[in-house]
Amino acid sequence: MATEPILAALDVEIDAHTVDRRRPGHSSVLADFWALSKPEINLLIAIAAGTGFCLGGLTAVEHFPWILFSHTLLGTVLVASGASVLNQLIERKFDAQMRRTARRPIPAGRVEPINALIFGVLLSVAGALDLALAVRPAASLLALLTLFVYLFLYTPLKRRTHLCTLVGAFPGAAPALIGYVAAVGNLSRQAWLLYAVVFLWQFPHFMAIAWMYREDYARAGFQILPSGRHKVRFMAWQTVLPALALLSVTFVPMVVNHANPVFVAGIFLLSLYFLYCAARLALTSTSEAARRLLLVSVFYLPLVFVLQICAGV
Repeated sequence: MATEPILAALDVEIDAHTVDRRRPGHSSVLADFWALSKPEINLLIAIAAGTGFCLGGLTAVEHFPWILFSHTLLGTVLVASGASVLNQLIERKFDAQMRRTARRPIPAGRVEPINALIFGVLLSVAGALDLALAVRPAASLLALLTLFVYLFLYTPLKRRTHLCTLVGAFPGAAPALIGYVAAVGNLSRQAWLLYAVVFLWQFPHFMAIAWMYREDYARAGFQILPSGRHKVRFMAWQTVLPALALLSVTFVPMVVNHANPVFVAGIFLLSLYFLYCAARLALTSTSEAARRLLLVSVFYLPLVFVLQICAGV
């Protein structure tokens, strides 16, 4: 349900032709299936869904619906895990061509495609059922719609057009809506503002990844960035404009709603620094600037969520 793994910042220097294909033990098998679910992505997905739930059902701690909240996180993460597994299954041949993904369990031969298919489907169905039966049918339908768009629209577009990032941002921001719907059963202006935050955040985050691994993506035939001299300009605009928009989307609503000045100042400074890191990448076009932006983006979103929950905006 998110575009790319956060831990892509780890520069995996491994040749796809030197993959270890030895028969794994039980602990290695479990580790491989765990890796297929992409827990590093699921953490942010859970935080986004949890923030949506908290903002939608904002109430005193003693009256907080903890059971409903737990099922919301569980169901959302299960569907997201299933999407990650199925995405890796679809892209296994291309992952084998990239140095940073060649050692993933499926392209490395440690998990058979049929087992990955069963695992991914089971996770997705389990999550959808949990959301439908223990939360709300609307949350389940939204999760399944997100899964469909991610797998059957965004995933194939990655090899066809550099506008795939725009398409992927729509399902990537959906966990915030799932959490909000789970709490109140509908989508208000507040829910869409939260959605906009996650939607816009994905562009600088993913452009940092795309720039760091541009050669890897090109080797596998992914059209993440345009070719030729337009590559730098495309990356710059996709990085700076969304970061600039984030400054308004996060800051202005808090001012309009007369939020605590401490939280307002915190949101403003975080978004301003995020914009600075985005502009630095756009101006320098270096891998070092991309790595810094990626690291900042990982911490930016949870911190903004915390401040929004504290402010109730």
